[in-house]
Amino acid sequence: MDRRMEMADLEGLGEEDKQRMTTMIESLQVRDSLKMYNLLVERCFTHCVDSFRRKTLDKQEETCVRRCAEKFLKHSMRVSMRFAELNQGSPTPD
Repeated sequence: MDRRMEMADLEGLGEEDKQRMTTMIESLQVRDSLKMYNLLVERCFTHCVDSFRRKTLDKQEETCVRRCAEKFLKHSMRVSMRFAELNQGSPTPD
């Protein structure tokens, strides 16, 4: 979340309430980041790893995991940018 937006939204609150809200927002951001990371790991592992023949991934599995992670992160960034555009009311180039 944009730090300037946070502070503008909290203007009417007392200092103690501002601190509590800021802490809660930061906690939610950490939670959401961990959820996204866990989803990425689970999705790519399930999609790409089909056997446990060795301790390490073979070349095909490694390539699959890398591509899966790149696609997931690109998609997540695009969705985040789109939400930011919608929040600002600006049109998208699509």
